Amino acid sequence: MQKTFSYTVSDKTKEEMIEYFQDKKRDKTPQYAVFQANEEDTIVTLYDSNKVVFQGISADIDAEIWKQREYALTGKYPIEKEKKEKKEEVDNTDYYFKNTIGSDEVGTGDFFGPIVVTASYVNVKDIPLLEELGVKDSKKITDNKIIQIAPTLLKKIPHITILLNNLEYNNSYSKELNMNKIKAILHNKTLYQLKNKNYNYDMIVVDQFAKPFVYFSYLKELNNKVTNINFTTKAESKCLSVACSSIISRYIFLKEMKTMSEKLGVELPKGSSSEVDKVAKAIVDKYGKEKLKEIAKLNFKNMERI
Repeated sequence: MQKTFSYTVSDKTKEEMIEYFQDKKRDKTPQYAVFQANEEDTIVTLYDSNKVVFQGISADIDAEIWKQREYALTGKYPIEKEKKEKKEEVDNTDYYFKNTIGSDEVGTGDFFGPIVVTASYVNVKDIPLLEELGVKDSKKITDNKIIQIAPTLLKKIPHITILLNNLEYNNSYSKELNMNKIKAILHNKTLYQLKNKNYNYDMIVVDQFAKPFVYFSYLKELNNKVTNINFTTKAESKCLSVACSSIISRYIFLKEMKTMSEKLGVELPKGSSSEVDKVAKAIVDKYGKEKLKEIAKLNFKNMERI
């Protein structure tokens, strides 16, 4: 099932969206809509009321990019509308006090830097150590904290990490091989490698970024597939193996960003905001546009803005 995100933007962002999507509009426009347009895997609909709706496999990425643009133009983030359609089913599964293999990724929303995917194995015997370290979703702890605790996780927690650098990503990305398909393939690869080490696990857990049937459709051409997966939203806060994978992936991503920054002589910002655009422009001025192929994701909207 496709994702849906909606929020209300300012007149400034509305005007910019009208200009940006001028050549991407669909022939038919829904009632009360200014336009409906195709943005690769996402359908974008902007209404007279300034409400914008993103629908599709990559809707989360496109919604986040325009959210950041709203902030750049107004200094405020848009208020997301509460969904009134289906209520999400509550997942009461115990993921915490279990032996689990879990995977998570970092870098898919960042213009600069690689995509890093990690699968980790956590035994219930590891719980005291992980609680002592303060392990939880890497998005909820600071980068400094991650830098402190990740080396211990790398030593104590069995894991497999795959890093997809920007050159590999840019050479691979296409309409047939979009961001979510790349994520699915990398998750599957780390899970398959770790699973084959024959750890005693109760379940395999993945943070749900696509409905299961969509996720597995991305893997249909692969010979080696992991299929016995528990998909759940916000898995980083429910399952310790996913939380470990999140932290390890973030740690490796931060190290790569630091190395890249040192080589370029400029600190590369995270995310895909207007600040990222400024740094990218400076890099193009100094090294040329081709340099971005080595350090950035060329399918991001930042490329069109710079």
